[in-house]
Amino acid sequence: MGDFKGFGPKALAFFEALKFHQSKDWFEANRALYDSDVVEPMLALLGDLGTAFARQKIPLKANGKRSIFRIHRDVRFAKDKSPYKTHAGAVMTRTGGKLDDAGLLYIHISPEGCFAAAGFYMVEAGDLARIRKAIAAGGGKKFTALAAALKKNKLTLSTENQLTRLPRGFEALKDGPLDSPIRLKSFIVEESFPDRLVMTPKFAASVAGFAERAAPLLNFGWAALQ
Repeated sequence: MGDFKGFGPKALAFFEALKFHQSKDWFEANRALYDSDVVEPMLALLGDLGTAFARQKIPLKANGKRSIFRIHRDVRFAKDKSPYKTHAGAVMTRTGGKLDDAGLLYIHISPEGCFAAAGFYMVEAGDLARIRKAIAAGGGKKFTALAAALKKNKLTLSTENQLTRLPRGFEALKDGPLDSPIRLKSFIVEESFPDRLVMTPKFAASVAGFAERAAPLLNFGWAALQ
């Protein structure tokens, strides 16, 4: 597909070892492995995906290393003071920034499981109100069409971030088909990938295919936020 040849053969093993060697000395001694098997492949993957998305007319892009999350953990307010994350993550948005634009594609590489996710994560209050209004609009016809499109594409909205009660103003939707989605705080679909695929060039095409199948969700959310 392009420059991406797969994550390095020692990428997942590096993170497994990092769990037990949470020290600057060990990390610096193995930084070259992290760069060669994790960072450089991730940059190549983001580049290939940007090219694929331009063809697919999916308005997502990366901004080089700035799109890859730091491996250093923010431990200022955490009980766990382990200094390093044991996974790699990267994000693509319409602007290429990490946190300044709603609607994203996220890529996660970890010994515990590799996956891609797309949609709107922990939406800010004003945007959340707009998306909920779009869900309820017209009796939910557009959202029902979206749900059908996702189902056809073998994707399901995650219910991980969901209110226990209907938000104020939407009580009339109780126990109806819009009850569950209107209570969501994130609108995300995910797909897991086997480790063996992540180590091959085919992973780029698999993520691009996932993004294309998730595009109806992104388009619905972007339209709601306009």
